[in-house]
Amino acid sequence: MSDPIKHECGIAHLRLRKPLQYYIDKYGTPAYAAKKMYLLMKKQSNRGQDGVGVASIKIDIPPGLRYISRYRTINSNPIEEIFGKISKKYLKAKKDPRGDESNAQWLKENYAFTGESWLGHLRYGTHGKNSIENCHPFLRQNNWRSRNLVMAGNFNMTNVEELFNILVGLGQFPKDKVDTVTVMEKIGHFLDEENQRIFDKYKDELSNEEITYKIEEEIDLQRVLHRSCRDFDGGYAMAGIIGYGASFVARDPAGIRPAYYYADDEVVVVTSEKQAIKTAFGCEYDDIQEIKPGHALLIGKGGSYEQKQFIEPLERKSCSFERIYFSRGTDPDIYSERKKLGELLVPQILKSINFDLRNTVFSYIPNTAETSFLGMMNGMEKYLIAKRMEVILEGKPSADSIEEMLNFQPRVEKLVLKDAKLRTFITDDKGRDELVSHVYDTTYEVINKHTDTLVVIDDSIVRGTTLEKSILTLLDRLEPKKIVIVSSAPQIRFPDCYGIDMSKMKEFLAFRAVLELLKDHGKEELLDIVFDKCLASQSDPTPVNHVNELYHQFTDEEISQKITEIVKPKGMKAEVEVVYQTVDNLHKACPNHLGDWYFTGDYPTPGGNKVVNKAFINFMKGIEVRAY
Repeated sequence: MSDPIKHECGIAHLRLRKPLQYYIDKYGTPAYAAKKMYLLMKKQSNRGQDGVGVASIKIDIPPGLRYISRYRTINSNPIEEIFGKISKKYLKAKKDPRGDESNAQWLKENYAFTGESWLGHLRYGTHGKNSIENCHPFLRQNNWRSRNLVMAGNFNMTNVEELFNILVGLGQFPKDKVDTVTVMEKIGHFLDEENQRIFDKYKDELSNEEITYKIEEEIDLQRVLHRSCRDFDGGYAMAGIIGYGASFVARDPAGIRPAYYYADDEVVVVTSEKQAIKTAFGCEYDDIQEIKPGHALLIGKGGSYEQKQFIEPLERKSCSFERIYFSRGTDPDIYSERKKLGELLVPQILKSINFDLRNTVFSYIPNTAETSFLGMMNGMEKYLIAKRMEVILEGKPSADSIEEMLNFQPRVEKLVLKDAKLRTFITDDKGRDELVSHVYDTTYEVINKHTDTLVVIDDSIVRGTTLEKSILTLLDRLEPKKIVIVSSAPQIRFPDCYGIDMSKMKEFLAFRAVLELLKDHGKEELLDIVFDKCLASQSDPTPVNHVNELYHQFTDEEISQKITEIVKPKGMKAEVEVVYQTVDNLHKACPNHLGDWYFTGDYPTPGGNKVVNKAFINFMKGIEVRAY
């Protein structure tokens, strides 16, 4: 999107199902797992570039030796930095005169990152927080191997305060009131209780050392997750490795956050995106499975795996924004969905250009919108084919006119390009706005001045800042008659609280438009009415979304028209129109991913409604913080 936003994280979990020696003998390197992890994370770098972490656990290491390795960084090029450091471990082992790098047991006993279970994480530092302490995987340490927990996830909880109080009620003293701490400590608490349950079962029969191995045989991770996650309200795909080698990846009951896995005789692997698995292992797409909502993929110490339900699933509401923008478009399903989003916009676009294709030029911005642009042009071609058939069948066109019709193609140009090297380093508003206007450049002398209409498609429009400060001014210099900005997503009206950095009401262009419309129609008192309702609902365990009342006062078209007025720069000569995707068409394009709360306010959990009401309260009070 032309307005960049930070968003959810990415996870990568790799479990070798055979002893390390097998991979050294077959692939000729002890770095098989590290190389695969590098690919899994590199192909998900779109999901986070502010911080990266990798952890590895060795299975069946004698007491007294380190068996957990972890690196984290917030430096530039974080993936390369971490795997560069890991690579040095293998180079050092190769030169070590004390042993043999082809001997798996010697490697495991002497060098880090030679384990069978790996966990990686990529993150964006949302809301200004980006320190190494915020980087996953997190580590909860204990001298009992089965009480060690390494965790990473793509998640956000709406009820952090409640989870914090639950921990305090359990007798804990949490060091921070953030969801990463509360989630890990809650799972850690019930992992401890599971350890204790099994210890008590055998304490009169076996020695403590013998009980250690009994615990590792009998731990019920499904039970641990059920007891831990039943109070969670949010979207999550959480991965954890227990110190003795078993692991889990748990997905929220509405399937909000994505999680996919692949397994063969050698590996079990889980990622946030299918494309990463496809690239790393060359498997068929049909072999990559989705972890079901409310289920966890459980991987045993010996490498066996199964998917088990740990919490009652809700109505499936997987995030549609994943499909529109966030995930890599090389996934075949996402690619076809994005093309469909573009194609479904054709009737609206034809109406906005008064069906004058001869004097229209089509383009897109940014590069991520290229796929929806292709779909839009496919839709235009279908329209032209139908019109040609209609003319030929109903009339008696001459050979020349038939030839002209068959040869006509819509005009396509690359009109807007981003100057990636330009940085808006000036901090004062006036200077920064001036630089923002030059972040993009355009192709001149391809437009028929005062005659052509420009149609430019974007994947989504959140704040409209780049449109207002840069793109529209830039396009106006080409001197077109009209500029139509098309969004392949519907109007973004509500904050997200499940992992995407969109949390303040006043930042949404659609909300700004509603505020202006309320003023225009003399309905500003509704702001206070909704404010009072939001205040009254704060203690309601199942609140409704009161902010929707404001949007229901106006049609989609009225809001789009007001948006057009807001983003049109002063002094602009060309006519402007902003066209949005409809929610109905979004569902047609992405029928299996109906999480549309950004556009409709239909949140899949009670916490979502609580967050949107709190976000509106913050807006009315002038509080500049996120609502969760």
